[in-house]
Amino acid sequence: MRYLLLDKITLLSPPEVARAVKCISLADDIFVDHFPGHPVMPGALIVEALAQLGGVLLEATVRKRGLPHDLHALLTMIDRAKFRHMVRPGDRLQLETRVLHANEDGGQIRGLARVERPDTSIDDAQEPQLVTEAELTYAFAPIANPKVIARRQEIVNTWLHGSAEPT
Repeated sequence: MRYLLLDKITLLSPPEVARAVKCISLADDIFVDHFPGHPVMPGALIVEALAQLGGVLLEATVRKRGLPHDLHALLTMIDRAKFRHMVRPGDRLQLETRVLHANEDGGQIRGLARVERPDTSIDDAQEPQLVTEAELTYAFAPIANPKVIARRQEIVNTWLHGSAEPT
């Protein structure tokens, strides 16, 4: 996977909800071309971040229900995607996914991305601003390659625990 778009999964509670954060940095290589002098996080990558979080949530949901552990969630459809505000370097993206349904064939989640805007003063604390929302549909595919399974587990452990080894 070229882009790992989650910095940390802060909550994984299958089969209901998962939350994560992504800190947007000018050092991210996407800003070289998008756009010089006016850096904006591409909406497609915000949806991809939601898709990565939603996939982890759906995989955890089917494991909790006793289905095989080798199922990998593959994004198949994006519905009702709305992009409400730009996301720029310095923003902290708060991602949330909720399971709409899940079974052995696949599932669907609703994803929301919000940005914490810097407060102008301590007295004017603002709620995070909704920047993107979408419904994402997945199919499950069994993965047999042990290297792929190990790499996926390493990524998820890093998102959850900050290291490749579970704590």
